Amino acid sequence: MRFRVLLVLLALFVAGCASHPAAAPQTPTPRRIVSLDASSTEILYGVGAGGQVVAVDKDSNYPADVPKTHLDATKPNVEAIAGYHPDLVVTAYDTNNVVSSLEKIHVPVLLLPAPKTVDGAYAIWNKIGAATGHAADAQRLVDTAKQRINAIVGGAPHRPLSFYYEVDQTYYTATSHTFIGSLLGRFGMADIADAADSVAAGGYPQLSAEQVLKANPSLIFLADSVCCGQNARSVASRPGWGVLTAVRSGNVVALNDDIASRWGPRIVDLMRTVAGAVTKAS
Repeated sequence: MRFRVLLVLLALFVAGCASHPAAAPQTPTPRRIVSLDASSTEILYGVGAGGQVVAVDKDSNYPADVPKTHLDATKPNVEAIAGYHPDLVVTAYDTNNVVSSLEKIHVPVLLLPAPKTVDGAYAIWNKIGAATGHAADAQRLVDTAKQRINAIVGGAPHRPLSFYYEVDQTYYTATSHTFIGSLLGRFGMADIADAADSVAAGGYPQLSAEQVLKANPSLIFLADSVCCGQNARSVASRPGWGVLTAVRSGNVVALNDDIASRWGPRIVDLMRTVAGAVTKAS
């Protein structure tokens, strides 16, 4: 009888173990993070992981107190990165196979390429939050940005406007199939670059001055104002550009290059600037 009771108890114990398997070991929260691109840096601080960041690349400049270094994402030096003893490296680029090189020396890497849509950006924020122990903070950041951007877009007039987005003064631009193009497209504007897109251009075709003049955009957004000194006056001084609708109407908008080229939380600020320009042009 006692033997039978022991068998029953043993069976119950085994069944209990099977229904409650041992929890998988959790990855330790990183305490020494290195960021190799400016967008990732801004997102890390946005989700609340700034205190865990020990080094950022030379192009990261926001927030103002980031631990800036000489690390260069375009020419990654594995030894220099490893010198900061990171337990996580976050990057948008795998230049020169830096990811596999770091993984060979047992440095974890979170590779998150640039998004093409705002939802893609939100997904990156959540991934960085989850990887750094700030999943809830990241979701709050996403929810807040969504609410603010929806309110900004909803409060702006939607008119049949067109725009030219200038990446640099050699007329490289961005189509609606890029991240920045998708953001501006939310205001219902037509992107004059779309007609010039191709597989080779990858969403960033180079226009000619004649193409811009022919399209005669309602607005011009300059993402080369800080780097290259472009502004409404310099645009108006270009041969033939003074007759453009955007120039004559005072709708040449100088954007902050950094904000316009990144996919961090400051996209809300970008959308607010664009909304103001759209309202003025309508």
